Amino acid sequence: MTTRSTKAKLVALALFLATAATVALVPERQGTPIPVQTVSPAELTNGHAKIEVVFVLDTTGSMGGLIQAAKEKIWSIATTMASAKPAPEIRMGLVAYRDRGDAYVTRVVDLSSDLDSMYATLMDFQADGGGDGPESVNKALYDAVNSVSWSQDPKAYKVVFLVGDAPPHMDYQDDVKYPETIAAAIQKGIVINAIQCGTLDDTTHQWQQIAQLARGEYFQVDQAGSAVAIATPFDRKLAELSAAIDETRLYYGSKEDKAEQERKVAAGAKLAATSSVESLARRAEFNASASGTTNMLGKQELVDAVSSGRIRLADIERDHLPEPLQARPPAAQQAAIDEMAGKRQALMTEINEVSKERADYLRKKVEESGGAEKSLDAQLYKAVREQAKDKGLSYDADAPAY
Repeated sequence: MTTRSTKAKLVALALFLATAATVALVPERQGTPIPVQTVSPAELTNGHAKIEVVFVLDTTGSMGGLIQAAKEKIWSIATTMASAKPAPEIRMGLVAYRDRGDAYVTRVVDLSSDLDSMYATLMDFQADGGGDGPESVNKALYDAVNSVSWSQDPKAYKVVFLVGDAPPHMDYQDDVKYPETIAAAIQKGIVINAIQCGTLDDTTHQWQQIAQLARGEYFQVDQAGSAVAIATPFDRKLAELSAAIDETRLYYGSKEDKAEQERKVAAGAKLAATSSVESLARRAEFNASASGTTNMLGKQELVDAVSSGRIRLADIERDHLPEPLQARPPAAQQAAIDEMAGKRQALMTEINEVSKERADYLRKKVEESGGAEKSLDAQLYKAVREQAKDKGLSYDADAPAY
């Protein structure tokens, strides 16, 4: 059960929601989308630039290293995508797959700009099962194309990254085979890239064919993912700053709105408790980007809404305000919001400064190691940069965010 503690001091008002107990986002029945809070992105992009990406991830026993790499690198992948011009709205989803006879065949996490909730769900996935050759790749691709809420916007860059080490079962008579699914993906404007983990010949052939048919890219990484994973002296500071910004959030709305908001806060608390310091630092950098604003704030965040002038404090019903503000006079309410806004701006400035130092440190370390051209990070970036051009998105950086 979610609990809340209200503190009397004005400076700690945001803890009213930030101390909500962690709610486990446990994957549900196979093939059914796991509900993730959907945050309206209108304030960010007004519909001009969108990236929608679904990772189709083999979660059988041999994929443990890659799954761990995904848990560590999702935030830096999001930051890489966020570096586009113009700044895009980013929505991410996930299809985890195994095979018939395993604990599940597929589990679907729908597309959402609430990456905290998506990531909290990803943390629940562990490598298990498999071990008998082909997997249910056809079902996974079908769900990625047909069970996910892709936008109807023809200008959106819509992309699937298929990640696995075993070929698809082509002997299941009741499966929709991948050529048919790929034809549907093309009709929807979805590109499918195929990332092979390991060097199994049967997988190489099928993955290359999938990428070719789906107008995507094929590339191969080692079994652990070949991702750049370098700790820096700046990670802990960024993690601390990110946690401090989370505590500046105040939410308003009906009881239903607040319940939804508390679920998002609980997801953030879960990832803070279970993520590595390095991963939390990467989250801080994404949240500090223009594209990360929606994930950082969530829906109906009071400080941003009032400070930006999108809503007047006087127009919000008293019982729709955060409980610590409801009994205070209007002047004290405004003072609390102004204080939180100032604190948040100072924290954001510091995050940007520390992030530059972290980026310089990482660049030097990568250069010292001989470069990272074959890393998962670099190959993902190359595919995104080339494919997104057709949707009016440009990337100037020579290397991805790490």
